[in-house]
Amino acid sequence: MTLAPGATTKETYAAALALLQDRRLVVLTGAGVSTDSGIPDYRSPGSPSRQPMTYQQFISGPQERQRYWARSHLGWRRMGSAVPNAGHRAVAAIDPELLITQNVDGLHEQAAPELARSGRIVTLHGRVADVICLSCRTLSPRRELQVRMEALNAGWAEAHADVESRPDGDVALEETQDFVVPDCEICGGILKPDVVFFGENVPKDRVNRCMAAVDALAEEGSELRGERHEGKGVLLVAGSSLAVMSGYRFVRRAAKAGIPVVIVNRGATRGDGEATYKLEVGTSEFLTALSSRRA
Repeated sequence: MTLAPGATTKETYAAALALLQDRRLVVLTGAGVSTDSGIPDYRSPGSPSRQPMTYQQFISGPQERQRYWARSHLGWRRMGSAVPNAGHRAVAAIDPELLITQNVDGLHEQAAPELARSGRIVTLHGRVADVICLSCRTLSPRRELQVRMEALNAGWAEAHADVESRPDGDVALEETQDFVVPDCEICGGILKPDVVFFGENVPKDRVNRCMAAVDALAEEGSELRGERHEGKGVLLVAGSSLAVMSGYRFVRRAAKAGIPVVIVNRGATRGDGEATYKLEVGTSEFLTALSSRRA
């Protein structure tokens, strides 16, 4: 049963909750889950059109990297202070077999440290809290780079305190030519946030791990973590338009295997035609209701 966008009824809402109540779940989240934490997304209704910097642009020259880091430096100050919302906490309580997130903000890990410690969170696109050197591949905390950028650009943040926030720790700022970008302290190489930019591929090991978890949902009945679950599991998508293949591929995989798919997102998604239920409701609202039903 697939409903057109905007057609969510009480009956559909209740049916989706009933389907998800006792099944094994893999949860796929997108930026819509973090909007209630004050982090804007790319594609919800009313969001301004924006094209993120690609990997090819980032490595093309120092001016592009200057533009990226100047804006990201300001955006990080805001994203870094964000805290998990009710939706993040509800996903932790739902305790899925695997949580796949397209978000780089780290809020799922904050809300569900036990899920993270058990290796059941896959951050498809990495974490903006980590920085990697493109030469020596050294990983370092973003907070350390922030301190270095603050020292090299005294007064920069205060002078641009009123710029508009954008998704993924970015801001609306065009004048960036005076910003000083630090190099790797170990080898002098180029520093990049350890996230998958547009134009890059998600690492194969992450994709394979997620595909295996989705495939396991096809089993009609299994015992996991001491509990018996009957029927196929369900792929639950929350707060993602599925516009990019990195997430949409899992919906296609599930649908092809006859695995039910429930999509909760305000606005149309690329996977609406493959959804068992599509709900046009807030993610925090629905996930909280689901966590109560599964308690």
